[in-house]
Order: sequence, then C-alpha cells, then structure tokens
Amino acid sequence: MLSGNQTITFQTPPSIVSTGTVGGPFEAQGNITEDFDLFYSDQWIEEKSFELAHQHLIEKASQIAIKKANIQTNDVNFFLHGDLINQLTPSNFAARQLSIPYLGIFSACATSMEALALASLLASQQNVQYVLTGAASHNAAVERQFRYPTEYGSQKPDTSQWTVTGAGVALVSTQGSGPKVTSATIGKVIDKGLKDPFNMGGAMAPAAYDTITQHLQDRNIDESYYDYIITGDLAKIGREICLEMFHKGGIGISEQQFVDCGLTIYKPEQPIFAGASGPACSSIVTYGHFLNKLINKQCNRILVVATGALLSPLTVQQNQTIPCIAHAVSIENG
Repeated sequence: MLSGNQTITFQTPPSIVSTGTVGGPFEAQGNITEDFDLFYSDQWIEEKSFELAHQHLIEKASQIAIKKANIQTNDVNFFLHGDLINQLTPSNFAARQLSIPYLGIFSACATSMEALALASLLASQQNVQYVLTGAASHNAAVERQFRYPTEYGSQKPDTSQWTVTGAGVALVSTQGSGPKVTSATIGKVIDKGLKDPFNMGGAMAPAAYDTITQHLQDRNIDESYYDYIITGDLAKIGREICLEMFHKGGIGISEQQFVDCGLTIYKPEQPIFAGASGPACSSIVTYGHFLNKLINKQCNRILVVATGALLSPLTVQQNQTIPCIAHAVSIENG
C-alpha cells in the first residue's frame, strides 16, 4: 500500500458514503451556503459558552452524517476527530456524547485530512464497516485561546485570517457508493523560520508545496491528473507564495486548478482579512462544496491538501519559529 516514500495507496478504496456540515451565522452569509446542512443563528449555538458551542457543532454534524447514511450510531466502528482547543476538549466531550470508540487527532488546521487518511486506513480493514471522521473550529473559542478574546477589540494585520465556526464530518466505508478515497500522502513538518503568528498562510505554504510535490512523485503522475488541487487555508498570502514555488519548481499548476478552502467559504466582501482558517475550513469546504461537485460529476478527481501551523500560545510567547505540516488525500469518482 506504500507508494514511494510518503503515500499510502488504498488497494480497496473506501467510499465517503455521507457527510455532515454545519456552520454559524457568519458562514450563513458566505459563498457556499448551499453546501451546508445546517446553520445556527448566533455564535452561542444554543449553549452557555463558546467551548460548549464548539462541542455542539461536532455532535450535530456527526448526527447529520449518520442519519443521512440511514444507520444507527452504534453501527459506527470508530470516530476520529480533532480541533484547536487545549487537549481537544470539544472533540473529547463530543465523543463522550456519541459513545463511539474514539481517536483524538491533532494537526492544527491540517487535522481534517490527517483524520480522513487514518479513517480510510481503518475502513480498509476487514470487518470494519463505518468510520466517522472530521474536524471543527469555533471563531470565538479559538480567538480566546490563541490571540485575544473578540471583546478585547485588538487590531490585526492584513495577513491574518478569520477562523471558521463550524464542523465538517464524513462517514467512510468500503461498503456503499460515493466518491472514493484513493490515496493519502502524510506530510513532513516543515519550518522555514517564520515567527509571525498573524501570517499563517506564509508559514504554511512551504509545507503545502513539499507535500504536493511528494504526492505527485510518489504516485508517478503530473498535476494534470487532478481537476482541482485544493489547499486547506493558505488563503491569499500563502496561495500566492505556493504558486510562485510551483512556478520556480517547473510544476504547471494553473491558478484555476489551484484553489483554497480559505478563499472559497466566504464572499470577498466579508471582513476576513487574507481569508479563512481553522480545522473546520478544509473539512466543511471538502465535505460540502467539493464532495457535491464530485457527486454531481462537475469534476472527477481532487487532491485535498489540508495545511496546519503547529504553534501554540506558549511557543509564540517564547519567540519560537512556526513548524507547519500538510497532509494530502486524493478523492476520486469510481
């Protein structure tokens, strides 16, 4: 199953049989509203704290995906999920409510594709029927932990990004129909010495470039194999840097082919600075917008490359550089 140095090719590719995507009020004003299953009218999501609201999003998206598949929660063998909050608290507490055997996953905003890669590996094993996987974030909870509470009103530079409030999950199985997960490239941690926590796109771009070029090499294909190569949340700054790296490396990825979830989920006139971010960014755009494109035959092959900055409030306070990672998963129509 190992192709080249970093890529797992699934001999029996599992299918994404259903998905659940939910968002908050800001997402309800966005660019791909038709690709969500549910929106909430305020940031509190019917809860008493932003962290509880974060947990609520995960539970609701999971329930939607399970209901769509016409199965019961106890039919699901494993649940793989992650977020940005300390010790994965929202994911852990949601897993408590769902009561499905659980693996907590963390790769910052790259969590969605790390989790999908591992879920697909589990689903390809004998006697495993269903694996639920996803990632979530909540703008106010993340701002409180990583930067300043929203109420503080701190000023941000144009390179900063807006954390998505929402959750995206997928139900993966070797049984049933749906787009197939055909391969996964596990990224390496790349650190080019950037220290600015308000420029995540610039920090993550080299990791995206490294994983994409390794994926193409491992699978012995060129960039034209995919209809879209989709990054998680490089947003405007990181996407431009990555395109320049492709140009210098002689890789002919076009601007139309190379799209970013952080530039897809919201409308340009929304106040999102350089674009969107957060684990929910890639999970929602992938499991909503691009899965619908595959299902409707508007495209046939996509490579989703979720990108993550592996910093913490402590490392920023200690003036350390920002290590980054990108995990890639190919999803194709059968």
